[in-house]
Amino acid sequence: MCVQRDERRLPPDGERFDAYLVTGSKADSFGDDPWIQTLKAYLLKLYGRGEKLLGVCFGHQLLALTLGGKAERADKGWGVGIHRYSLAAHAPWMDPEVSELTLLISHQDQVTELPEGATVIASSDFCPNAAYHIRDQVLCFQGHPEFVHDYSRALLDARQDYLGDEVYHKAVASLATEHQGDLVGEWMMRFVQQSGKAKDSAA
Repeated sequence: MCVQRDERRLPPDGERFDAYLVTGSKADSFGDDPWIQTLKAYLLKLYGRGEKLLGVCFGHQLLALTLGGKAERADKGWGVGIHRYSLAAHAPWMDPEVSELTLLISHQDQVTELPEGATVIASSDFCPNAAYHIRDQVLCFQGHPEFVHDYSRALLDARQDYLGDEVYHKAVASLATEHQGDLVGEWMMRFVQQSGKAKDSAA
């Protein structure tokens, strides 16, 4: 799904897609911006229609909010660099199966309460609800599978003064760790491909 923030454009109602992806954003998912409220209403309509929904970072938080959960500014501060998560659950589309997951992250907001029916996939002490799915219809990750190390380093360098030296240097050091974004991308593709449209699980 492509929503151009400045133009407030949503896909035409007559078009259908295999899935709808809500990406990251500079905005707060819990903000009052009109475009965010419009997007939430659109996502709720898609969910009720049984469409498959994917969320990353802002999208992860916005889908949780839209479906009855809670997202807010985290009291633990910024999460940046590579972060390691324990896998809390496994599903057939999570192949190959791993016990831990490492992803590049850049966020100061978190999902603090999951929607009803959501299952946590990945968690850590820093971010307990780092990934979740709702049956075969919704799949969301707080981390950025689409990021690469060089892009993350550029973000860190641009924000060094804002983040502070301790957070910055710890994040830079973490970049020596593997980023499993490709694995998450494979999981997302399998999730979308399994059983087609999730009409029966939307009610």
